[in-house]
Amino acid sequence: MEQPRTALAERIAERRVGVGDPRALVGEMRRSILLVPVSDGGLWSARSGGVRWICGFTDEAALARFAVHHGPGDRPMDHAALLGARIIDEIVPSLGEPAGLAVDIATDDGSMFFPPVTGIVPDGVAVDAGTVREGGDRG
Repeated sequence: MEQPRTALAERIAERRVGVGDPRALVGEMRRSILLVPVSDGGLWSARSGGVRWICGFTDEAALARFAVHHGPGDRPMDHAALLGARIIDEIVPSLGEPAGLAVDIATDDGSMFFPPVTGIVPDGVAVDAGTVREGGDRG
């Protein structure tokens, strides 16, 4: 029997089909507990497009799909359970490079990226913090 989706997975599914409020999605990510693989004493991440992506998973099934390709073989993948807000507000700024959060990357139709931009990460580490915003304000 397939387990029900988490609230975050539901919000991601809505956005992937073009409905739902993007702010509600970010809010749900911040309130959600994510399972983040741990490797060599740190959180598992990948670099792509000049961004370091911390990889988080909405539930054990999503983590297991990832572990099939990146895990330690026949052993369970070590992971930490972290609040999305902690990842975004504390961990991302501590990395010293552009960083964001990639959720459920091993789920073909359920992944979502939260890039290092204003409104998602703290303004001090957002890559677009100095650009012109809607209405002519500078950040």
